[in-house]
Amino acid sequence: MRSMLRTRNATTEHHPSPTPRPRPAARALAALTAGLLAVTLSACGGDDGGNDGDQGTGDAGGRPTVQLPRLDGQELEVAAVFTGPELDNFQKVLDEFEKRTGATVTFVPTGNNTSTFLGTKIEGGKPPDVAFLPQVGVLHQFAEKGWIKPLGSEALAQLDKNFSDGWKDLGAYEGKRYGVYAKAANKSLVWYNSAAFEAAGITEEPKSWDEFLRTARTLSDAGSPAVSIGGADGWTLTDWFENVYLSQAGPEKYDQLAKHEIKWTDPSVEEALTTLAELWGEDELIAGGASGALQTEYPKSITQTFSGDTPAGMVFEGDFVAVTINGDTDAKIGTDAKVFPFPAVGDDSPVVTGGDAAVALKDGKGAQALLTFLASTDAAEIWAAQGGFLSPNKEMDQGTYKDDVTREIAKALLAAGDDFRFDMSDQAPAAFGGTQGVGEWKDLQDFLKNPDDVAGAQKKLETSAAKAYGKG
Repeated sequence: MRSMLRTRNATTEHHPSPTPRPRPAARALAALTAGLLAVTLSACGGDDGGNDGDQGTGDAGGRPTVQLPRLDGQELEVAAVFTGPELDNFQKVLDEFEKRTGATVTFVPTGNNTSTFLGTKIEGGKPPDVAFLPQVGVLHQFAEKGWIKPLGSEALAQLDKNFSDGWKDLGAYEGKRYGVYAKAANKSLVWYNSAAFEAAGITEEPKSWDEFLRTARTLSDAGSPAVSIGGADGWTLTDWFENVYLSQAGPEKYDQLAKHEIKWTDPSVEEALTTLAELWGEDELIAGGASGALQTEYPKSITQTFSGDTPAGMVFEGDFVAVTINGDTDAKIGTDAKVFPFPAVGDDSPVVTGGDAAVALKDGKGAQALLTFLASTDAAEIWAAQGGFLSPNKEMDQGTYKDDVTREIAKALLAAGDDFRFDMSDQAPAAFGGTQGVGEWKDLQDFLKNPDDVAGAQKKLETSAAKAYGKG
């Protein structure tokens, strides 16, 4: 879901970005997302879709749709960055796997630096059986090193049955499939406090960047902190940049910058940073100002939007924001907490996706069985019923999503087929796009601190990128 990684040994090699796919449909998906969300939010009154968190474990009759081996007595470890409510939700999936197989599964938290944690475990000879990798570049790096195992026949069968080629290709490297994208994200959403909008007299959701800025100023004038930014976690800032850049520069430039085929000193990057500075340079529009944002971690950016005496009006991030809203606030999605697509900076709203790929770090029946289960509709439906989760599994029952808002976001994601843009920083070498305190994360934090220095930010970003991609 999020790009919360640090590579153990900084590498200078270029890790290929995902398999290229058709480019025109970013606009189609953006338009579809906007249309579906508009319908949903006008009709949604906080309906939870009839799900109370207890759900079936198979098809409509509750029958399993995938057969798993008996693993009585086997102990497995699965590692991921998940914490808090997100981990609680995932634990429901693991509970069902244990029930069906007889295995015992222990969850191992990786912390923010997933690739460092796993690299240390692997080199020490004690890797977990399965791990979730939130970054394509790290999956390629691990595959190249021989650290992850190809999917077995049963997992491949579920993958072929339930996923489009685009998502299958993202989990592949040099013709072999390693990863199951059990969890996806639409990272082009702005969540807002409906009470704050109402108090400020705002009756329409902004559709363009200019309208977004005007909305922020209206909120600020009415006494609400306008925009909450989790700048202490640099990955949130990369998502801000990617959405502005994709909408403004277009998908072809996006693909080129993702591969470092054009430099960060390119005029298109200058334009995107200048656009971001229109928000980041107005301290009064940011909850706590830029300095406050740089001390605000991602979860707090959400809780301070939907709780407290003076909540912020808006917070940008993906569909997974719902996990924190549901778990750490009293706000109800669809009534207190609503959502609109990231505003169009260019002709159309952007749609940036992300995801977590489950991979096997050990040989053996247990690891492959867990990957098979994670690729099934059974696991996807259990996870979806908990809320704050999005799946690229095209065969799952969409009715299992916890709320109508998430259900419509998921439909829009699936309607895109293979035509989507994956998170740019997740495609980069981890030394640039996924390392806390250095690279793009640090460079954009510095830019949030000093948004007047566009040229300086570009120079820093290019220096960091060139080093990580092995070109300098």
